[in-house]
Amino acid sequence: MSIAESHLYFAIDLGAESGRVMVGTLADRRLTLTEAHRFANGPVRVGNALHWDVLRLWGEIKRGLTIAAQQYGPPASIGVDTWGVDFALLDGHDELLGNPRHYRDAWTEGMLEAAFEVVPREEVFAATGVQFMRLNTLYQLLAMQRADSQQLAAARTLLTIPDLFNFWLTGRKVCEFTNATTTQCFDPRARAWARPLLRRFGLPTDLFGEIVPPGTVVGSLLPAVADEVGFSTKVVAPACHDTGSAVVAVPAEGDGHAYLSSGTWSLMGIEVAEPIINERTLALNFTNEGGVGMIRLLKNIMGLWLVQECRRAWQRAGSDLSYDDLTRLAEAAPPLASLVDPDDADFVAPADMPAALAAYCLRTGQPVPGTPGELVRCALESLAMKYRWTLERLDELAGRRHEVIHIVGGGSQNRLLNQFTAEATGRRVVAGPVEATAIGNVLMQAIALGRLASVAEARAIVRASFAVETFEPRGGEEWERAGARWARLVS
Repeated sequence: MSIAESHLYFAIDLGAESGRVMVGTLADRRLTLTEAHRFANGPVRVGNALHWDVLRLWGEIKRGLTIAAQQYGPPASIGVDTWGVDFALLDGHDELLGNPRHYRDAWTEGMLEAAFEVVPREEVFAATGVQFMRLNTLYQLLAMQRADSQQLAAARTLLTIPDLFNFWLTGRKVCEFTNATTTQCFDPRARAWARPLLRRFGLPTDLFGEIVPPGTVVGSLLPAVADEVGFSTKVVAPACHDTGSAVVAVPAEGDGHAYLSSGTWSLMGIEVAEPIINERTLALNFTNEGGVGMIRLLKNIMGLWLVQECRRAWQRAGSDLSYDDLTRLAEAAPPLASLVDPDDADFVAPADMPAALAAYCLRTGQPVPGTPGELVRCALESLAMKYRWTLERLDELAGRRHEVIHIVGGGSQNRLLNQFTAEATGRRVVAGPVEATAIGNVLMQAIALGRLASVAEARAIVRASFAVETFEPRGGEEWERAGARWARLVS
């Protein structure tokens, strides 16, 4: 049976480890999703610097679009989502000024402290409402300023990573709202760039261009790009921040739920009508990021990066354990023996993650995990504890208890972590869908083209189209005791 062109959408979904071109077919109030092309992503080290190879990614995007069109026919539209904070600089001729830096690059070390000497921490938060992390765009720009960067001096335009690809696809330079809000250069209350703050830092404000809301039709494929991929179509800015798209695909009904987008990073939050920017959110270091018609009040947590980096270290040593292997070993390891703060600075970019976890436990007087199973269990239980702490603070900030946690994204496949999360928080956990980011990307394209009316309608389609799994807390004083121990440890 042929697929109606008006119901076919291509989602370009770029993550920190891989990118995909996904094909979404919307028909009979159901969505099906198929992977057409997958490619590796990751940092490229040049000297002491980490970069993103955006030119290679651009080539893979075009290749994936070509493959998808050859297999399924031309789509009604395409949309791009990626991670946040990182950016490209263009000169006055719209030429790329070097490969963008990777957010884990060491060049931003010490920039938070340096920034607060110019503008106090409280005033930066009041202007942006964003969680303080040295990887934020603001501190990357300040690192360039400190280094007297010739790229910064020559720059005329700043585009975050999805905005760059939208520009190369359509020739139109815009900044999509959800990704702009991750930069700490944006005022979420004014819904505009925080130009007064940027001027206080001596940063050029003319780099920051037009902001468009999620669900904007950016334009059509440039003729040269259309010739290369074999079709012409519209390009939609979905929620270009991957978590923004993932939240669209949370299969929730009404209020009373929290979401957890689980992958390399864990982003745990709730939806609120307006940003919550006050002394308490500052003290807790929460962030207000843009969503579709709302604000995502959330916490960025280190996530399964801890396990991914352990696996890479073991692979370098010649042990090629799969993630399933590691989960089985963790399940068999002693419970709640050692716990860490997943967001400790030692885990941002360690040379050897297993050694970093062991050193933390030694430093804090805990049993030192030595086997892969013990190390992975330590990482997973510690993540569950951080989710517990985060959810309790979200309850406090919102003034209501959130009884259900919706876990979406690749990490929702880790059933052991899902159960740990239910145990640690005492809440019901609903896991799935796995491909939430690509699903949300596709559904936002359908909304932009008038095929769907709202996010509520999109979520109804998610519930009808994708299976989920529920995890109930089984109770147990050991988790309560461990939670108290973890709180003392990180305080």
